[in-house]
Amino acid sequence: MIERYSLPEMSNVWQEEFKFKMMLEIEILVCEALAKNKRIPYDAFQRIKKNARFNLDRIKKIEKDTHHDVVAFINNLAENLGKDAQYLHLGLTSSDLLDTAFGIQLKESSVILFKDLENLRRILAQKAKEYKEMVCIGRTHGVHAEPITFGLKLALWYDETNRNIQRLNFAKEQVCVGKISGAVGTYANISPQIEIYVCKKLGLKPSLTSNQIISRDVYANYLNTLAVIGSSLEKFALEIRHLQRTEVREAEEPFRKNQKGSSAMPHKRNPIICERICGLARLLRSYAVAGMEDIALWHERDISHSSVERVVFPDACILLDYMLNKFIEVIGGLIVYPDKMLENLVKTKGLIFSQRVLLELMQKGLSRQQAYDLVQRCAMKSWQENLDFKEVLTKDKDIGVYISPLEIEKLFELDYYLKNIDKIFERLGI
Repeated sequence: MIERYSLPEMSNVWQEEFKFKMMLEIEILVCEALAKNKRIPYDAFQRIKKNARFNLDRIKKIEKDTHHDVVAFINNLAENLGKDAQYLHLGLTSSDLLDTAFGIQLKESSVILFKDLENLRRILAQKAKEYKEMVCIGRTHGVHAEPITFGLKLALWYDETNRNIQRLNFAKEQVCVGKISGAVGTYANISPQIEIYVCKKLGLKPSLTSNQIISRDVYANYLNTLAVIGSSLEKFALEIRHLQRTEVREAEEPFRKNQKGSSAMPHKRNPIICERICGLARLLRSYAVAGMEDIALWHERDISHSSVERVVFPDACILLDYMLNKFIEVIGGLIVYPDKMLENLVKTKGLIFSQRVLLELMQKGLSRQQAYDLVQRCAMKSWQENLDFKEVLTKDKDIGVYISPLEIEKLFELDYYLKNIDKIFERLGI
């Protein structure tokens, strides 16, 4: 039944119009199930299905008196049903409608987010393969470490995106539930079979237990999952921001024709999209905290969670949809500078090969500490005097006792660092 209401844009899923359509669908399905169980006349159900409708403006007007949106909704339906209104909302409580409609909204939102994540995964795989053998410097603590490839950076993001898809799938399974269990979840006035029937028609699972509401831990987990995905996007965007710094300039986000970077400085090309993604990730994490605050409620339910959810869930889903699409745009148009990568690779004059020298000395019989001290002494000389590391090693008498100049030369070959790149990509299935 829900398919005809499926909407392509995330913002539409969170419009009041869509929520009330879902609530109407639920009411009709409950009547259908009651009619099939001979709890209400079948012809009454058919008239309800034909005549039940709502008007947003009218609901708002009624709500000014009732101060209760669901009551206003039911009263508006009743205005169009005449005597058949007596069969509406039998044995239900407001949250039977609200939480079940909420499950549909989250299901629809998840479909859109899955599509976004699939698109991101696809373009990351494509770019990772494209740059698989493009050598660049790996950095730890912001300092040059050892050679890596730019494709391997992107392959790491691909792998993380895979995990995010798995996380979202688990979170979706938990929140795509409904409840038609009455005022405190005892089914005192409505049969569990009605809940099973309605949820099946809507493509939801019945919540195994509920009180007046579905327990809010499942929704908190969903928000936490969105926050984790947002944090991954922040991680990816932050790396591009670092690579776009003037001193590095190995990659940068797209800069469009006629785009301006600064009102004062015409030369500026700023990573504004990546910075925006990093900022929005902070907002997503704040929503996750709000979701966890909603878990603890009084007894079988209070209303303190409701006002929070009306803000954080639409915002979080819309934000993540936006962030994913903006980052797909960034990766799709990413500008890469391989010459600059090679320039940066040799900036330390060979110091990045220090571990190979260390391991070679250990192969020659030195203890790790002895070998480390020898290599570090030469490395510090290279740092402080701006000398070529290979030359310092070749001229060092203590090093020369163990490694010949020809052996030192072989220790500075880049291919050594790339020998397992293909295996990593094979493991990832790229």
